[in-house]
Amino acid sequence: MELYNLEKLKTDKRKKRVGRGRGSGKGGHTVGRGTKGQKARKGAKFVPGFEGGQQPLYKKLPQIGGFRNPSAKEVVTVKLNIFDRFKNDEEVTPETLLKKGILKGIPLGGVKILSGGEFTKKLVFKGFKFSGRAKEKVEKTASKINV
Repeated sequence: MELYNLEKLKTDKRKKRVGRGRGSGKGGHTVGRGTKGQKARKGAKFVPGFEGGQQPLYKKLPQIGGFRNPSAKEVVTVKLNIFDRFKNDEEVTPETLLKKGILKGIPLGGVKILSGGEFTKKLVFKGFKFSGRAKEKVEKTASKINV
């Protein structure tokens, strides 16, 4: 026996004839379509996302606030006056800020130092990004910047 030799099975079950009145074998006047409403009428067609005339969700999203760019790299910013907690000539990395509890996590975009506050210590910075003014302030104190 091969697949092409198989005969189609015969069934006695007849197809439902929906919307053909009381004699269709479905019984009653609603014919299996429930009662009233758009879905009970003949020719009722719905596109995916249809919400009964209400503004569909996919049209509301841009007004709600749109989407986040999945490829955007988030950068955490830190003010320069935070580094006064460290001792002179100490090496500072994003990991040391994490250990001291200054940062909650290090994002993919890295950590950027901004020029907020006063800065007087002489430190060694590794693995940070700097704003223009922050870089000037760090260089004035003779601190080293290693990328």
